[in-house]
Amino acid sequence: MTVTPAQLRALANRAEALAAEVRALCAHPSPVTTPDAGASPGADPLAAARQAADWLARSTDDLRRAATELARLQVEPCGLAWAVCPEHGNTLSSMAGVSKCRVCGWSRSTPRPGQPCGAPVTWKVIDRSGGETRMCDGHVLGARAVSQGATFIRIDQALT
Repeated sequence: MTVTPAQLRALANRAEALAAEVRALCAHPSPVTTPDAGASPGADPLAAARQAADWLARSTDDLRRAATELARLQVEPCGLAWAVCPEHGNTLSSMAGVSKCRVCGWSRSTPRPGQPCGAPVTWKVIDRSGGETRMCDGHVLGARAVSQGATFIRIDQALT
């Protein structure tokens, strides 16, 4: 089974809800009618439940950290071979080995022809014939302008 960041985040949300539920139940304890034979006077019979709620709360943070780390490790680089501005798409002009965005002025060395983009993949684009391409934010802007009838799905939305 492959574990996804979305699954870990869902577990973290469930652990957080369960911790809140345990704390709410323990906030107004019902009176104990028959104390345990081994219980000391004044002992809190719900102390273990409160401690479990604290453990659940800590596990929530651990699960969210694990989801973030897993997402970082699973980043797929965009493999499209033309340069784009990460914020504006196909708005670059190139001169003397430097590509510059005509909108915001962002610039970088012009990549070698055929060199893949390398920005993280954030979109799945499905064309009318069912072909699927994964691309970064900058490339999807250019694709939206020229792709008719394509479906654009943000990858983090597809995982939830």
